[in-house]
Amino acid sequence: MPWVAGCTVVVLVAVLGAVAVYAFGAALAAVHPLLAVAVNLVAAIGVAPTAWRWRFTPVVRWVLAGAAIGVVAGWLAVIVEELSG
Repeated sequence: MPWVAGCTVVVLVAVLGAVAVYAFGAALAAVHPLLAVAVNLVAAIGVAPTAWRWRFTPVVRWVLAGAAIGVVAGWLAVIVEELSG
């Protein structure tokens, strides 16, 4: 079943992406919070056109879905950490 394999890929990529974005964002936020925001926005805007073009490619769409979920989860984790502490 392609859905089982695809959902597994989405979950794994989302977890890895969230950890990477959180670690990078937290490290940049320790230097300066605006630096973390600026670098993350530049990276997201730079990747968006390529991701948009590849969104219907059979295998890549699962990876892109996981990456998008991971980036959002990582951003939310950094924001929650910065606001709470």
